[in-house]
Amino acid sequence: MSKGSNTPVPTTALRVELGWRTGPGVPDADASALLLAGGKVRSDSDFVFCNQPVHSSGAVRHEGKRNAGGQVTDTVLVDLARVEPGIETVLLAASCDSGTFDRIPGLYIEVKDAAQGAVAARFDSTGATSESAFVLGEFYRRQGAWKFRAVGQGYSSGLEGLATDYGITVDEPQRAAPASPASPAVAPPPPAPEPPVTA
Repeated sequence: MSKGSNTPVPTTALRVELGWRTGPGVPDADASALLLAGGKVRSDSDFVFCNQPVHSSGAVRHEGKRNAGGQVTDTVLVDLARVEPGIETVLLAASCDSGTFDRIPGLYIEVKDAAQGAVAARFDSTGATSESAFVLGEFYRRQGAWKFRAVGQGYSSGLEGLATDYGITVDEPQRAAPASPASPAVAPPPPAPEPPVTA
C-alpha cells in the first residue's frame, strides 16, 4: 500500500504486526493502539500498550514483541467485531524512547487474519527523519464496514506529543521542583533547649 491509501478489511479478529530490522545501533520501538471516538480517546483506558495491554472491551490486546534472526515484530490483536459501537477509529502507532525512526530500518505494518494468517494489508514506511513516534495505520468504520488506511505520520515530540494530540493525559516528567519559601523542602530544626536556670 502507498501512504494515504485504504483498503477494506474483514470485521473479524486481525493480527497487526509492526516490524523492523534490528542490528548494531538500532534503537528499540514499541507498538501501541488508541481507540478513538470523535477523533479523541474517551479516557486514558482507550490507550493500549505494553503497560496496559488489554482494552476493557477485550477488542484490542497488545501481544508483545519477538526477535527472530534480527527481524523484530511487536504485535497487537484487534478484534473488529468486538470494538464498541461508539469507537470509530483504532489508531496503530509505534514509539521509540531511545532514538529516532531514521535509525530503524525496514519499518512496516502488516494486517493479517488472525485465524488463517492471510495478509489483508501491508504498508512499508519510509522517509523517517527525526521522529520518535509514528502513526503507521488505522482501522476506521464507514457505514458499518471497516477499512484500513496507511497513515505514516511522524511525531518529533514522541509518544507524549502523539498521545496528547488524541486526548491522553500525559504525566509530566518527574523533575525536582525548587523549594519555595512557603513550603520548605526540609523540616525546620527543632527548637533550641531552654537555658538552664541558675540560682
